This record gives sequence, C-alpha cells and structure tokens, in this order.
Amino acid sequence: MSQATSAAPNFSSRRKSYAVWETTLKCNLACTHCGSRAGEARVNELSRAEAFDLVRQMAEVGITEVTMIGGEAFLRSDWLDIAEEITRQGMICSMTTGGYGINRTTAQRMKDAGINQISVSVDGMRQTHDKLRGKIGSWRYAFETMEHLNAVGLYFGANTQVNRLSAPEFPLLYQALVDAGAKAWQIQMTVPMGNAADNSDILMQPHELLIFHPLLAHLAKRGYQQGFYVQPGNNYGYYGPYDRMLRGFGRETEFSFWRGCYAGLSTIGIEADGTIKGCPSLPTAAYSGGSIRDASLVEILTERDELTFNLKAGTAAGTEHLWGFCKTCDFAALCRGACNWTAHVFFDRRGNNPYCHHRALVNASNNVRETVMIRRKANGLPFDNGVFDLTTSDFDAPLAVDPLSFSVDKIQWPEAWLQANPHLSTELSQEVQRNIETMRQAQQRPKSTTQAVKV
Repeated sequence: MSQATSAAPNFSSRRKSYAVWETTLKCNLACTHCGSRAGEARVNELSRAEAFDLVRQMAEVGITEVTMIGGEAFLRSDWLDIAEEITRQGMICSMTTGGYGINRTTAQRMKDAGINQISVSVDGMRQTHDKLRGKIGSWRYAFETMEHLNAVGLYFGANTQVNRLSAPEFPLLYQALVDAGAKAWQIQMTVPMGNAADNSDILMQPHELLIFHPLLAHLAKRGYQQGFYVQPGNNYGYYGPYDRMLRGFGRETEFSFWRGCYAGLSTIGIEADGTIKGCPSLPTAAYSGGSIRDASLVEILTERDELTFNLKAGTAAGTEHLWGFCKTCDFAALCRGACNWTAHVFFDRRGNNPYCHHRALVNASNNVRETVMIRRKANGLPFDNGVFDLTTSDFDAPLAVDPLSFSVDKIQWPEAWLQANPHLSTELSQEVQRNIETMRQAQQRPKSTTQAVKV
C-alpha cells in the first residue's frame, strides 16, 4: 500500500473545493441508466486506512465539501466512520443515495455522523422510477427515506435524470417532491455512459430539448416562489432564455449563467479504488489522472494532464478541442463546449455537445433538426461509452414513428394545476414557438463582437 504524503499545499494545489467520492461501487439497485454500471463492489476498493488518509489529503489540498456516493455509499461498512472523519477534518459532508434501505435509525445515525444534507435519486413517478431503477418498490422506499430524513431534521433534496421516460412526468414528480418536504431538486440529462449506452432509446433527442427547457422553467418559477429550488446540473442548459434564471435559482445576477466546465478546477471525482478524475462522471479510461495508491493527491491534481486540461480556459488554447457546431458558436470561448462528459460519451471525444438549448434554438431557427443514433456499442465496463452518429434533417419534416418520443401532448400535469389553468399544454407549445421565432429574429440581425458573447 502506497500512502504518499503530500507536500505543504500552495495556491495552485488548493484550487479544488468540491469532491464527489464513490466510496463503493456496490449497489442494491440495478439502474438501466447507471453510468458506472454499479452493482458489485470494485475488486480493490480502498481500505479503511487508505480512505482515512485520503480524507486527510483532501483537507490539505483545500477541499471544502465531500459528497459521498456509490453504488450506494451506505453499503460500505465503515461509511459513517468516513463521514465523521470528513467533518472532523473541517469539510462539509453530504451524500447522494437511492434511498433503498434507509430507516429512521439510519437517518439519525447519518445526522449524528455529521452528514449535513442528502440528495435522494428519484427518476419519475412510481412505475417509471421502478423500471429505471431495476427494482419494484424502489420508488416507495425513496419517499419513505425522505420521511425518515424529515423526521430527524436532516436537510434533503432530490436529483432526477431527464430522459424520455421521466420527462413527461416532471410536473407530477415536482408536486410529489414538494409534498414530501424536499427543499431542492437537481436536474441532470441522462447521457449514454455505462448502462445508459446500452439503453440509448430512452435518451432525449436534441430537438426535444426545445420542449423540455420551457417545461422545466415553468416548474422552476413555481418552485422558487414556494422555496423549492430547482437546480440545473452541469450537463443541462446553456445560454437559452432560461439560463440566468435557473443558474441564479430565481435571482438573475451578472454572473448567473454557464461559464464553462469546472472539472479539475473546482471539482474532482474519486472512484472507490482511489482513481482520481477531474469530474466524477468523466469516462475513466480517458480522464483518469492516476490513483492515490501511486501518487499523492496534490501531485495528481496539479501535474496530470487529465486533471489540468481546463486550466487553458480563457486562453486561445482553451477552444482548440472544439469541433462541429460548438466550434462555430457565438459562446465558444466562454462555454468551451459545455459539459465535457456529455460530449465525450456521445462522440468519444469532447468539444461538441448536442444537449444545448441555445444550439437547438439556433438549429430550429435555421430549419435544422439534429438526431443522435448509436453506431458503436460500449464495451461493458464502468464509466464506458459507445459512439453515436449525429445527423440532420429539415426541422419541419415529419418525424419517424417512435413510441418513446417526447412531445407536449405526453406531459402529465397535476389535476389541481389543470383545474386552475386548463391551457398549460397550449401555453407551453406557444412558448416553444416564441423561443424559436425570437432566435430566428436574432440570427437575422447583424452581430458585433460584443453582441456575439452577450448573455
């Protein structure tokens, strides 16, 4: 066992602030969209001593918050001891869980260990969630977990992946989460990594974002008024008409918009065997900076190309990796191709992100519809990806028959909402068309350099 001791941290080694730690890959669910293909523990997960040493190193390099994930974090026998050590070292300890198996006693032990907030994964209403999570009853257990967290006074929210199965149910799920007492809701796009690459028919098509983005904006505005905070994940959004509102959590500010990927800048990901990446979601094969068993954390963070590629942001070299639409985009220098994880798992290289609202609007205003279709399957390893083809057609051309396609007429609204306003779907359709027309008019106006980057 190698326990390299880090040198006294300097400014560059303290640029990180947030770590997401897969404490074990063992899981009690079997999610059809799981990027890490969780289920069995990794062959050589960190020992207790190695885990505690990693906690010390994280504190030394300036990590301020650690989120424990899995697999399912509580399936590691010493998970509460690790949580206590994280807080003892002066860092915030949070946790993301599927919620399958947390009772009232466990919830209290979590609070006593210093875990200060929990995010429960919920991917639709009961039938959809259970299907995606691979276990009947997982939806019920997730909401029972929220009841237990509420009872012991632990702050909790939820996280949901957007795909063709979950998207139509978002209004219903919104209401269910509010009724359960959740305080926040993080939204993330399902992308073709791991198991999701094997089930790519559930992925949203790029043009379907034109409908989902105003839908989520409607829910977010409602939530902000109720103290329920809808939060866009790093692979959602980008420079559409709702970006400032969503990234400002209802309070638009000068800097409440997407400002580029922070992988390796303010976030790191840690796998259960000690592998370090700039972001927990990035494919391991392409973005592993090494293991803490072979080098100190400070060395990996500051000297490995896989962790430092975003240091080029703001320079001419910061956009060299861009290609396709992203290379020509008005926001290229600022955005840098948006979420590197999303682009890479579609095309096996970063720099061209199909899940962008601005891109979808520009395309629609120019009568272009983009479609992604898998060409090469993934190899079956954790955090792997296949390769997709990106094709274009006329935006107004009839769509092929697809039972999973997402459209306004498939959106399910709470009955009380429809009683208050029976025209919700009609108004949403009108907003979609207004957004496209507004972009069409913007595309026809001459652009100065300043206008091209205004957000």
